Amino acid sequence: MSVLNMFHKHPELNTASILLVETERQHQDKLAEAILAAQRSFNVNVHLADSLPLPTRNEANRPRIDLVVFIVNHFSSRSLELTKSYLQHLDVMYFLGRLCFLVNDARSAKSDPDKLHAVREMAAKYSSPLLFTELQTEQGLATAADRLLVFTKVSAGFVPGVSSLFLNTLTSCSHPMESSSNTLVDTD
Repeated sequence: MSVLNMFHKHPELNTASILLVETERQHQDKLAEAILAAQRSFNVNVHLADSLPLPTRNEANRPRIDLVVFIVNHFSSRSLELTKSYLQHLDVMYFLGRLCFLVNDARSAKSDPDKLHAVREMAAKYSSPLLFTELQTEQGLATAADRLLVFTKVSAGFVPGVSSLFLNTLTSCSHPMESSSNTLVDTD
C-alpha cells in the first residue's frame, strides 16, 4: 500500500503545495483556478487527483504536499465511501492539521441531513476542518480559495508562532451532540 508521506521531501522556499482530491472532478479545476488567482504572500502549487494513492511514477518530481483537501459530494454515497477509503493512503502526520474536508452545496434544499451528518462525523473522527461551500458561484469559489489559503499558509509554516496543530484545534470539526440532548427546556 502506497502512503503519501509528509516529510519525505524538503520544503521549497516560500512555496506551498495543495492537493485537491475529488472523485467526480466536478469542481477541482475551478477551485484550483480560484486558489491561483487569489492574492497571497507566498507561491502556491495546486495538484489535482481523483483518487489516492497517487501514482508512483512521478514521485521523484512531486513536491512536498502541505495540505490535502478532500472535496466531498454529499449527494453521492460513493464519494463519501471513497473518501473514507483514501484516508488510509495518508501519512499520520497529515491528520495533525494538514487535512481538510470541503462539502459543496450543503445549503441546498435537496441536501440529505444523514449524509451531511456522516461527513461531519468523518471530519470529527479525524479532527479535521470541515468547510461548507458554494462552488457554483464566483463568490463561493473565492471564499473557499481564501479559507484554503489560510490553512495552507499555516500548514506550510509561513505564520510565525502558529503551527498546523494549533490551527487544527481551532478549526477542527467537533461531533455534533445528539438532537435529544440538544433540546432546551423552558423553566418559566
